[in-house]
Amino acid sequence: MSIFLNNDSKIIVQGITGSEGTKHTALMLKAGSNVVGGVNARKAGTTVMHKDKDGNDVELPVFGSVAEAMEKTGANVSVAFVPPAFTKDAAVEAIEAGIGLLVIITEGVPVQDTAEFWDLAKQRVDADGKQITQIIGPNCPGIISPEESLAGIIPATITGKGGVGLVSKSGTLTYQMMYELRDLGFSTAIGIGGDPIVGTTHIDALAAFEADPETKAIVMIGEIGGDAEERAAEFIKANVTKPVVGYVAGFTAPEGKTMGHAGAIVSGSAGTAQAKKEALEAAGVKVGKTPTETAELLREIYPG
Repeated sequence: MSIFLNNDSKIIVQGITGSEGTKHTALMLKAGSNVVGGVNARKAGTTVMHKDKDGNDVELPVFGSVAEAMEKTGANVSVAFVPPAFTKDAAVEAIEAGIGLLVIITEGVPVQDTAEFWDLAKQRVDADGKQITQIIGPNCPGIISPEESLAGIIPATITGKGGVGLVSKSGTLTYQMMYELRDLGFSTAIGIGGDPIVGTTHIDALAAFEADPETKAIVMIGEIGGDAEERAAEFIKANVTKPVVGYVAGFTAPEGKTMGHAGAIVSGSAGTAQAKKEALEAAGVKVGKTPTETAELLREIYPG
């Protein structure tokens, strides 16, 4: 099994005609994803040509709205390749249409915009009180369930299917950990993004991996700034029975300086790599000082 994304997922691309949307639609199709169309209000009614994983031509329709795309194709996943200034509008459109999973790749989305569409998504629930639209991102590489589906920009050739679940704030560290553990394989790897507000948290992913019978062990990658890792440590201690190993990027980061990701800023002892390491270890999570060491720690508790 996998979390959030599988063989049955039908994907649309918001911004399918732009340069990034074009490039990554091709790569998602090559990875075997079931991309069924795209959205661009200015080019509604046209089509774009791509190749599927077997090299066959695929003609994808471009729709004027997410709602129309869902109605015509049955899409339940959208990947947004939209400039920062228009990301909020794209997200609101997808949420109001009731898309099941929204993956926002865009970097540089204003935090207030994210807060507003995140709040909208939280308010929209089904009859059982469950949030209708699961958001991943923004400023993230997306999600891959190897040999099933890719929604985002994660390279699909790094690893195959296996029993490891991965949740990471960092895109490049997602790729490195997938490479380090490529012989074990992954159920799902999810890059949640490093902004101060993200749609899917470490805790959301940990809960999903805990509930997934095919995920046997979990790798959690965090980074300096905020308290997401500390909160995740509390959740692991109380709710996660599967083995978890961790890595926290930023042990050498200077205090008070923003490091790359908007959320990666340290204030005093709060948010430091050492503080996060100690919180995770107190919850029984082994924490590596490097990605390679973290991979070795996982092998000790889950040889595959």
